[in-house]
Amino acid sequence: MKLGFIGLGIMGAPMAANLLKAGYEVTVYSRTAAKAEKLRGLSATVADSPKQVASNAEVIITIVSDTPDVQDVLFGKNGVAEDLTSGKIVVDMSTISPEATIDCAERIQALGCDFLDAPVSGGEPGAIAGALTIMVGGRRAAFEKCRPVFSALGKNIVHVGASGKGQCKKMVNQIICSLNIVAMTEGLLLAKHTGLDLERTMQVVAGGAAGSWMLNNLAPRILQSDFTPGFMIKLQQKDLRLVMELLEGSEEKFPGAALAFELFSQAVSRGLGEQGTQGLINLMSEEFAKR
Repeated sequence: MKLGFIGLGIMGAPMAANLLKAGYEVTVYSRTAAKAEKLRGLSATVADSPKQVASNAEVIITIVSDTPDVQDVLFGKNGVAEDLTSGKIVVDMSTISPEATIDCAERIQALGCDFLDAPVSGGEPGAIAGALTIMVGGRRAAFEKCRPVFSALGKNIVHVGASGKGQCKKMVNQIICSLNIVAMTEGLLLAKHTGLDLERTMQVVAGGAAGSWMLNNLAPRILQSDFTPGFMIKLQQKDLRLVMELLEGSEEKFPGAALAFELFSQAVSRGLGEQGTQGLINLMSEEFAKR
């Protein structure tokens, strides 16, 4: 099976590399040409447009920043849709609007092709290790055809329903992740405020009911003053914006989601957007890293 891969950022580059290592023939494209060139050494074919990726591949994977980026890659000038032939599959692994995802699916299906929304969770470590969680919406037949491809990228691969449902599942994931980050940072701040040994406190708490992926993976980086991104604050804020858009008009209350969105929005406005999500602690305490 010939694959195309569009978007070679923090997540996309290691994901494309894993597909190449798994033996797939992969054509890659990035708006930043240097990122694509890095994969040439792993035998990737480098395309000069999304259209050329579609021409070379049976399954075209996209993972870019936001809804307009997906729409441009698929339907813009020299986009994927310009060279799709019947029977191909487009897999969007970005995190974007569920409503826009349904529209993309309908437009791709009108060309005689399938569309899967397959957002991922696990951050850069999961992308590098090929251990991502992949939440897939779309026709089950297309999902089954792509399952071997997903298996080269992730360990927890689930078909969750019709088009758009993968994105809805990712919104659930992002609410929980964001609030875990808020809780983890406030816990560390309380430990510092009360004069506790931070490393020992983290070890004790992580072994109890408050243990979490965020505590195990992000708290140690905070303690090392390491704010390099596995997933950037500005992208977490974008995902929470999508959550808030999805919740517009809902009769249920989501105070936690609203709080997380406000805090991550403040972090972006304070110039912290390029930091990893563990950098949220720098919004709450500019002195934490100087302890």
